[in-house]
Amino acid sequence: MKHYPVMLPEVLSALGPQEGEVYVDGTFGNGGYSEGFLKAANCKVIGLDRDPNVAPRAGQLSAQYDGRFELIKTPFSKMDEVGLEAVDAVILDIGVSSMQLDQAARGFSFMRSGPLDMRMGDTGPTAADAVKSLSHSDLIRIFQVYGEERRARRAADFIIRAREEGDIVTTEQLADIVEKALGRSGKIHPATRVFQALRIFVNDELGELYRGLCAAEAILKPGGRLIVVTFHSLEDRIVKSFLRRRAGEVVGGSRYAPEVKHEGPEASFAQGKRSVIKPSKAEISENPRSRSAKLRFAIRSDAPVFPSDDGLLPIVVHVSELEGAR
Repeated sequence: MKHYPVMLPEVLSALGPQEGEVYVDGTFGNGGYSEGFLKAANCKVIGLDRDPNVAPRAGQLSAQYDGRFELIKTPFSKMDEVGLEAVDAVILDIGVSSMQLDQAARGFSFMRSGPLDMRMGDTGPTAADAVKSLSHSDLIRIFQVYGEERRARRAADFIIRAREEGDIVTTEQLADIVEKALGRSGKIHPATRVFQALRIFVNDELGELYRGLCAAEAILKPGGRLIVVTFHSLEDRIVKSFLRRRAGEVVGGSRYAPEVKHEGPEASFAQGKRSVIKPSKAEISENPRSRSAKLRFAIRSDAPVFPSDDGLLPIVVHVSELEGAR
């Protein structure tokens, strides 16, 4: 399947690539953004990814663009711990990449039969470990919060009963169990939200996102740009609240976070002119996966790093509680 870097024209517009600048592509994946930046200007791009399978593609880009690209194997949440000097922009494309989604062996999609894995990296517990070991109440909470699944309890009921008869180890097994639990109507597969929730849980995606935003704040130059593309309402809510808080605005007031206005620290970001940018109708038509994408960007001020506060995150059982499951 052809790879589409989602909202690339809008990302390039927000970035404004310039000769000699240094950009961090925090979610390298198949390199669509990185190659777009390298083509647009005589710049340097540093790609970050925790997925070891991206190495061949990274090697191609480095060779093709005379060493102006390099890859660092790390989660983007640790970009401030890998020795990078101040950079001109950080770009994050949150969520699962097309390359991962299309590989049955990675276990991300119920559309392809494969092992129930879902890990973006190569360490830690899998989705199979989660459905085998988590309690009934934890499964409900994960499906409710990370998947926004209204029938989370019924899905968890069926999973608990099924695992008493044997381990659930493939995507096909889990998809069938959830379909039996929730029934099927309309175009959206009933397992969609459950799979999404497990993927977010296994990879601690919301925690990674928040820590990545803080890390980007730490390494950006004054005037540097933070550009984030999200695909899920929880992701976008965290980015929106983070940028508003860093700009000194009142944020919160949701069921997960109280309304908060930090007093004292000078704003570390100024938000872009448009609060949120969505993909064009033409892009959605050509690449349906882009339909839920939202882009937000902000410009780093010369103020010190804002005090950390992870109160933006919904509180759910953490994947670290499964570390001994494998």
